[in-house]
Amino acid sequence: MQVSTPISNALLKELKVYDTLEITGVIYTGRDAVLPKIVKLAENNRLNEIGIDLNGSAVFHTAVSVAGIGPTSSNKLEIEGSIPALSKAGVKIHIGKGSLGKNTVEALKEYNSVFAVTPPVTALLTSTVVDKRIAAFPQEGMEALHMLQVVKFPVIIAVAHGKSIFDK
Repeated sequence: MQVSTPISNALLKELKVYDTLEITGVIYTGRDAVLPKIVKLAENNRLNEIGIDLNGSAVFHTAVSVAGIGPTSSNKLEIEGSIPALSKAGVKIHIGKGSLGKNTVEALKEYNSVFAVTPPVTALLTSTVVDKRIAAFPQEGMEALHMLQVVKFPVIIAVAHGKSIFDK
């Protein structure tokens, strides 16, 4: 299914585990170093200070380097810990790899957000990026918050509405 950011609540309600999407639009990136900083700004209603709006957004758990982009493990403490707060702040799709804990699955359900996985194929993912810039925290280098403009970025819904592909 082709989708564009910002993602609507109506679309999120339709998504099911194993649905495949191709995202076009803006995707923010972040991982261990920057996501806790974004959470603090969101919790204090200060995201406007860095000029980003998370409503209907997608966040990809990655760093951006000259080598390209690829998913990092989303179940790292700092990354998974950011998912509930960022969902509450308006992020609709979290993109990464790995299973998430039960509390995170419930938080995604509560805030009408989903978790998607993407194949760890750096060349494929990097080919979808048509523009990129550092959005905040440039001192973090490749782990800064980046804003990527993408076309047909492939993901598979892994967690939606309290269901997870990782459940046995």
